[in-house]
Formats: sequence, C-alpha cells, structure tokens
Amino acid sequence: MALRSAHPAAPIALLLFGLVAILLLTIPTEDVQEAPGFMYGIVLDAGSSHTALYIYKWPADKQNGTGVVTQHSECRVKGGGISSYAGKQGAAGQSLETCLDQAVKDIPKERRQLTPVYLGATAGMRLLHISSPELAAQILQEVGHKIQSYPFSYQGAAILSGQEEGAYGWVTVNYLLENFIKYGFVGRWFSPGRPTVGALDLGGASTQITFATQEEVEDEHDMMKLHLYGQKYSLYTHSFLCYGQDQVLKRLLAHIVKAFSAFFYVHSFLQHTTGITVKTPSQLEEAAKTVCTMTFNQLLLLAPQQKSRLQDYCASSVFVKILMLRGYSFDETSFPRISFQKKAGDASVGWALGYMLSLSSLLPAETVGLRKALTPGAWGTLLFLFVLQLAAVLVFILLRVCVGKKKGGSESTI
Repeated sequence: MALRSAHPAAPIALLLFGLVAILLLTIPTEDVQEAPGFMYGIVLDAGSSHTALYIYKWPADKQNGTGVVTQHSECRVKGGGISSYAGKQGAAGQSLETCLDQAVKDIPKERRQLTPVYLGATAGMRLLHISSPELAAQILQEVGHKIQSYPFSYQGAAILSGQEEGAYGWVTVNYLLENFIKYGFVGRWFSPGRPTVGALDLGGASTQITFATQEEVEDEHDMMKLHLYGQKYSLYTHSFLCYGQDQVLKRLLAHIVKAFSAFFYVHSFLQHTTGITVKTPSQLEEAAKTVCTMTFNQLLLLAPQQKSRLQDYCASSVFVKILMLRGYSFDETSFPRISFQKKAGDASVGWALGYMLSLSSLLPAETVGLRKALTPGAWGTLLFLFVLQLAAVLVFILLRVCVGKKKGGSESTI
C-alpha cells in the first residue's frame, strides 16, 4: 500500500491565523477615553458653635473647569467650635482627631495623598482674632499641625471673611438647586439657564445675605465675583458680625439676667410647637408670640428632645422675626418665596460645599486615560474573516475526508 501524504489542514489553518494576526496589527484603531475615577476633597467647617468635617468627591476629569461635586460623607466634631479652646494648649487640634480618623476610612487609600484638606473658620474665630490675634493664630497653627499628621494634602487653615462665607453659601444653595448645571436625560451635563436665588445664613456669631446682581454696589467690599461652570457671577454679599443667634442671646442675657441651620431649626420649631405653617410675615409674628406665651413645661411637653434649648426659642423666634421683617424687609409678597432648608438631596446646606466647588476649579484635572480600541467597523470585518476562515477550514476538511473515502474504496476493488 502506498504511503499517504500528511494532512494539510493544520498548516493551512496556521497560515490563516497568521494572516489574521497581521491584519490585527495593521487595522486602524481609535483612542477611547477611560473613566478617570473620582477625586476627593475635605472641608472642615470650623463654626462658632461646632466644627463639621465634609468629604466631597467629583469626577477627576471635571466639568467646564469645575468639578461636579457631591457630598460623600460628613462627621460632626464633638464639643464646641475651635475658638472655644482658646488658651487650652493642643485641645483644638485634638478635638478633630475622631473625624479625621473617619476621613481616613472613608477615602480610598490610593487617593488619600491626593486629597486636599481645607479648614475654614468663620465668625467665632473672626471675633477671637479681633479680641486676641495671638490666640487665634495659635489655634490655627495647632489645627494645622494636627491635619498635617494625616495622609492628606493639607492646603491650609484660614479665617473666612463674612463676605466669603456668604458667597460660598450662595454657591451651595444654587448648586443644589441645579441652577448652575444639570444632568440631562441624554446623559450629558448642561446649563439649565435658570436664574439664581439669594441666600440667607444665620450662624452662631454672624448672619449673611447674598444674591447675584448687575447693579452697582455702594461699598466695593460687599461685591464678589465668581467663575463657575463657564459662567461669571457678580454677587452682593454682606455679613453682620455679632448678629448670629448665639451672640444675640448672649447680649440679651447680658442686659437681662445655634448657620443656615439656625433659620431652619427656629422655623421648624415654630411650626411643630404651634401648628402654624409660618409662610407669611403675619404667621411668623403669630407663631413667635404663641411660643413666647408658653411656659417651659408646656414647651417641654411639645418638644422634649430639645430640652436644653427650649429656654432660647422665644428670644430666637423674636430675633428671626425682626431680622427677616425689619432688617431684610421681607413682606407679604417676598416672604412666601423663602425656603428654610437644612439639607438638599444628600448634601448639607452651608458654605462648605460652595467652598469646595470654587476650590475644585483651581485643582488640576486628572489626565484622562487613553487606550487603543477597534472601531465597530474593524470589529465587524474581523468577525467576518474569522467566520470565513472557520468555514473554509471545515469545507477543506470535509473535502479531504470525501477524497480519502473514494480512494479507499477504489483501492479495495483492486
């Protein structure tokens, strides 16, 4: 019997695979952007009555020069504001440890060294700086050293001016109301073109009023210009130092015998205890009068969880009424347009988010990662070639089998 030649299917298949490999190297590719992940930022809101730590995050490639920032988590520092530790060596820094430890857990390890940390102190420290600049500087130095002992990128501790506090609060409110930027159904961010709203902030030691205006302002110190999401804004912002809730109560006590949140808490308390909706100036006046005519025990029955603050609500209610109606001149037409908020969505209303939004525009965007990827057309071509190759190999094998059988049959008849 004659020897049959080696089966050629395997070499042919290898040849075809080699041709496909060469095609893969020569087919044009396109650059595809890979998601760069998130960047993180920490803001310590060192208020007059307490300190809060907020962690924010935003896409690392940013949006129109400013990060689309969301609140990742928050931590309330136990004890009073950092100004209350004046003269107590190291106490202000130590008070921040629990929340800084929490921040280490909340931020991915690979991002910690890149995470900027800012501490902004408000009216409590502004007052301390006026009365004792040395003590104020010592406290800022102490908290700075404490923050620097953590694996973050410390950017400094500063006392914000009243105008800055008001302006950043305004940014927070309008950002949360999606007046700057909005995510559309088509999967893109766009400017909704809506007008901005004004912001009122009642803190422990000061109160601020801020709104956008195109009119000239008498005092240039009351003007601030911001650039966010490709738009420029001119703000009127004024802070009334010593007209915060705590400072007013202290002055009242001296003659007689706690930020956006203060407006919210007083308004919420009035509605809860009196049953009055408080949507008009007359309702505000009626609710304040009702609270002030109640005894402590009557208030305790209505709001037992607020026992430690009940003695202040009459004075706070009267102060809010005078501030809103006489100080800011809200009337029957404008007062109903006021919204008293503590949170919007998952973010706390205050200046810290606005601070992070503004500061994120100064941070370098992370370079978007690029990878080589085949175009849909190229993938279709390759798929067709693979199917064609498999079909050719199968046909070739079948033909060889058929030829082999015929030869086998003819040989057996000899």
